[in-house]
Amino acid sequence: MKKKILLVISLAAILCLLSGCAMMTMSRIEQMFRDNNSAAVSGDTVTISRSDYDKLMQFSELADLMDAVNQNYYQEPDTDLMLEYAAKGLMAGLDDPYSFYYSPKEFEQMWEDDEGNYVGIGVLINANYSTQICTIIRVFEGSPAQEAGVRKGDILYRVGEDLNVYADNLQEAVDIMRGVPGTDVDVTFIRDGEEFTRTITRREVNVNQVESTMLTENVGYISLYQFAGESDKEFENALNKLIDQGAAGVIIDLRDNPGGWVNQAQSIADLFMDKGELCYLVDRTGYEDHTQYPTRDGKVDTKIVILMNENSASASEILAGALRDCADATIVGTVSYGKGIVQAVAPVGVNGAGFQLTVAAYYTPKGTAVHKVGITPDVTVTLPEGDNGDYDFADTVNDPQLQKALEVMEEKLK
Repeated sequence: MKKKILLVISLAAILCLLSGCAMMTMSRIEQMFRDNNSAAVSGDTVTISRSDYDKLMQFSELADLMDAVNQNYYQEPDTDLMLEYAAKGLMAGLDDPYSFYYSPKEFEQMWEDDEGNYVGIGVLINANYSTQICTIIRVFEGSPAQEAGVRKGDILYRVGEDLNVYADNLQEAVDIMRGVPGTDVDVTFIRDGEEFTRTITRREVNVNQVESTMLTENVGYISLYQFAGESDKEFENALNKLIDQGAAGVIIDLRDNPGGWVNQAQSIADLFMDKGELCYLVDRTGYEDHTQYPTRDGKVDTKIVILMNENSASASEILAGALRDCADATIVGTVSYGKGIVQAVAPVGVNGAGFQLTVAAYYTPKGTAVHKVGITPDVTVTLPEGDNGDYDFADTVNDPQLQKALEVMEEKLK
């Protein structure tokens, strides 16, 4: 019984780490029991209160399963792997596609991706958890995928010989497409209802998050692909260059931008807003937190038009909502994705693992909800049927949404 209690404590400690005690280690769990007035530790004996015992018994089924495996499984079990999957299962039980556990390898890879350099094929993928379809929303310039003829709008269908790709297993597919530079991977896509497979050679991919140019003598254009790496610094540098070139108005293109770090959206919003807030958060009790994302006085003097589409999500929607509420931005395009919830990312345990957890819903400064609703543009412009938006950068001739954004900007500048 003593062994079982200790096993339950161990399992409870590991799972507790994932349910809110992000920086708590096993030694601190032990100390927690030592410090608890209702608990006593003497040698191999742990005495705890009835309420603490009841909490530990919530995990007794897991302990029973672990005992059964250790005693009866026909091979020596990998206990660490079992606990990793128990952690994944715990987060999966939230039934929230945005809350999950990172293994140590996955957590390290996530930070590598954020830095903007990795070995792979060079695509950005949008996973739709409603349809389970994974769509290519960006093919990086000069990447192996671009050289293989992959295009924006292609559906990622299969990786290797037998992994059919869905939103729920996208990370597994990404892991396969990553690898050693110079090695090949077979990737199958769907375009216009037809399957096609490309053998793509992996190599290092350098990811830029911002591109910019002048569209006219007084209108600048910035395409912001993702809130990652140092996108806020890239954006500020681009904005300053455009203003130096005479931009009185700036079109910010957030189409297909899936979001990322909210603090980067805050830094970008701060360029255009005086003292106020990027957004406010509402937790499960209904408490409104207006302290997390303040903006300061000192905005630039420029007009703003924002481009959005159905793949503009999360931090993109936060930024667009704030700039419309507080900086007189006009939004052009289609209704955005509608991800109005914020995730915290934190390390967990002592082995380099981590987790992502939805902690609050967010609202624009004027109180507009976004989750499962999206942001409705001020000027709606849909693409022609069958057009996936695969235009050249800053293509004002063929891109109808950009054409309209430029018209709106010219009107604002009159």
